[in-house]
Amino acid sequence: MAPFNPFDNLGGVLGGLAKGFSGLMPQDDPEVRLMTLQGEISDLQNQENSIYAQIGKLALERGSGQFPELENKLRLVQENLADTQVKLKAAQQEKDAKEQSKRAEEEKSTCPNCGTRNPEGVKFCQDCGSKLGVSNKLFCTNCGAEQPAGTRFCGECGNKLS
Repeated sequence: MAPFNPFDNLGGVLGGLAKGFSGLMPQDDPEVRLMTLQGEISDLQNQENSIYAQIGKLALERGSGQFPELENKLRLVQENLADTQVKLKAAQQEKDAKEQSKRAEEEKSTCPNCGTRNPEGVKFCQDCGSKLGVSNKLFCTNCGAEQPAGTRFCGECGNKLS
């Protein structure tokens, strides 16, 4: 089995693009005809590869045991794939946590009154003097809907806000 090459399907992708553009070009042009036929060949090769893959999967499911070395390689690749997917999920969670932490830090230095971004360590907004790190978000005590600062009545249920 040949090693994976990310550029193997590049011809198929380019062939598909060429096929799409060839419909806009004059069909009696030999260059257009060549592009169209190359696109068709690429499509047929992709179909052929897909069928080979299906045959291989069926053979493994039936437990033929005719290709033990390849079956062992496949199992190893599948184990590596599963391990890498776990690592990817962990890395994504780590990234999300860092972004959340960064947003929380930015929120602490962003004025809840005027929206000015202040330097780290400042306790009061340098633009309007409001205390930083305090949320001006209001929540209705009746329905829990978030309300804009300065609102006196809930926009969802009409409850008077205190």
